[in-house]
Amino acid sequence: MTATILAEPLTRSVEDYLKAIYHLSQGTQPASTSEIAVQLRLSAPSVSGMVRRLSEQGLLEHVPYRGVQLTAAGRQIALRMVRRHRLIEAYLVGFLGYSWDTVHDEAERLEHAVSDVLVERMALALGHPRFDPHGDPIPTPDGTVDEQVYTPLTDIPEEETAEIRRVDTSQPDRLRYLEQAGLKPGVRVTVRQRHPFRGPITLRIGTAEQVIGHELAQQVLCERSSPR
Repeated sequence: MTATILAEPLTRSVEDYLKAIYHLSQGTQPASTSEIAVQLRLSAPSVSGMVRRLSEQGLLEHVPYRGVQLTAAGRQIALRMVRRHRLIEAYLVGFLGYSWDTVHDEAERLEHAVSDVLVERMALALGHPRFDPHGDPIPTPDGTVDEQVYTPLTDIPEEETAEIRRVDTSQPDRLRYLEQAGLKPGVRVTVRQRHPFRGPITLRIGTAEQVIGHELAQQVLCERSSPR
């Protein structure tokens, strides 16, 4: 990525804000101040002050009545942090024996401390992976990110087979449950029964059956094998 020249050096707080706005906006849509406050567990006045500061630095722009979105410079920095975070998660799982439910908080701390040289050596050691352990795409060094649109497990019709590609949660208890249930990226599942009124979903994984609640199933994103 080409370096962004700023009047002030980037702080951990600035990096966290930009990364949070990237996640909230799915890269391109505006994020509201209240959403940012909830995401970062901060007060709305505190967020408003930082948003003004980042706007003055050319990292954010206001969208009238909708919130803020990243400028090209802000997006560049956000994607740099996302790349660091996801590569660190992949390295911790691939080389240091971490489980996928324990790497998020560790990566949150390390992403601000490691150098670009170390991050790229991690990428080389891993064989330049495209995805982290949760199936999230890893941005390239030039800021390209392959954001595929997948179908939540809740929207897969009965008797259709799909491959799990991504798990949209970092909550350790949910990740542990999904792993115990055999629901990880790369696994093929067939929807056997969808109970009405946001009820549970019965899946077939190989020769076994597994039941998963509706809320958690929404966070399991799949590539459909035979869409109807």
